[in-house]
Amino acid sequence: MSGCPYSAPSFPIARQCPFVPPEEYRAFQQQPGPARIRMWDGTHAWLFTRYDDVRAVLGDNRFSGNPGVPGFPSLSAARNAVLDLEPAFIRMDPPEHGHFRRMLTKEFMIKRVEAMRPRIEAIFGRLLDELVRRGPPANLVEDLFLPFTSEVIAGILDVPREDHGFFQEQSRLKVLLDADPAIPKAASERMLSYLDTLITAREKDAQDRDDLLSRLIVEQVRPGNLSHRELVVMAELLLMAGHETTANQMALGVYSFLTNPDQLALLRADPSLLRGAVEEMLRFHTIVHYNAFRVALEDVEVSGHTIRKGEGVVALISGANHDETAFENPERFDITRKAGHHVAFSYGNHQCLGQPLARLELQTVFGSLFERIPTLRFAIAQEAIEGKGDHFVQGLQTLPVTW
Repeated sequence: MSGCPYSAPSFPIARQCPFVPPEEYRAFQQQPGPARIRMWDGTHAWLFTRYDDVRAVLGDNRFSGNPGVPGFPSLSAARNAVLDLEPAFIRMDPPEHGHFRRMLTKEFMIKRVEAMRPRIEAIFGRLLDELVRRGPPANLVEDLFLPFTSEVIAGILDVPREDHGFFQEQSRLKVLLDADPAIPKAASERMLSYLDTLITAREKDAQDRDDLLSRLIVEQVRPGNLSHRELVVMAELLLMAGHETTANQMALGVYSFLTNPDQLALLRADPSLLRGAVEEMLRFHTIVHYNAFRVALEDVEVSGHTIRKGEGVVALISGANHDETAFENPERFDITRKAGHHVAFSYGNHQCLGQPLARLELQTVFGSLFERIPTLRFAIAQEAIEGKGDHFVQGLQTLPVTW
């Protein structure tokens, strides 16, 4: 995109409030076509923020999600350090993407995930009981949500409980955007090394076990459909995505309810609103807000504008979820809203595979947290609560509460 004017806004764009997308996104939605943006490395890309346009890009295989394709937009040097490592299948295009994704599809089908509900509810109930027994104050991120989501995904993969703290820390470091690139890269390498050792040991008796990794070893690795190393990379994706994102969503959900007491009152008065409340949380915060970077594989027209082959595209799902043409009064947190058409889990063939599990965990938390601790409130001034402005995954640095 040589010749782009230097007046193009720099991306990422800072949030005026850490809990909602930048105001500039709404201004872009009022303009015809995409906005031209300048990335940190001086390259340019096209930015789509309208709901229909974002879905059009993400649903079109002429846009590649492979960071190795020339022209793929760069978010930061730290993010590049992670993307330069061996690619997980979510960064592949068809048909390779579908080949690996199908190996996991049955593991995250709604019926199979629903069968986990009693175990997941029991885990959260135990952790919540322990939190109440210790008494206030507490940091819900570190003391409840990360332990909960970590234990759930680690149980699915059968990762030893004593290692949960290790992979929580590596996941935290991996999503930093403004750090020295060596930091997220080293975190990824430590995770891969750990999982390589774990899977090597698991391969010896996989046929006698019933965890997800063992099933993949028996059903995919041994027949030759999946290599040992490909399973290691897949396991790292599952382990990180299975807890970091959902734990941050839980923290932001609590924040939204405590700052919108009318909505909390509605939920407590009518528990049937729970599922809709979860969808509204997902829409409102859209925590994986930078996950939809693409590059055109050929000339493609979107909303009357031609994206040329090799040009980078940022399809902002956080912008789409705050588009007033798709969601009336989008800046309002409203659990009575019909928000099921949101794109918080992305859209198209890269749509999040683990969304049934994330929904179940969120329903578990918000179906019992405020009933178990009805006087839950912030332990510090609301203005002192900080968002994760420099992370790939949006969330809260901490969530200090008391009751």
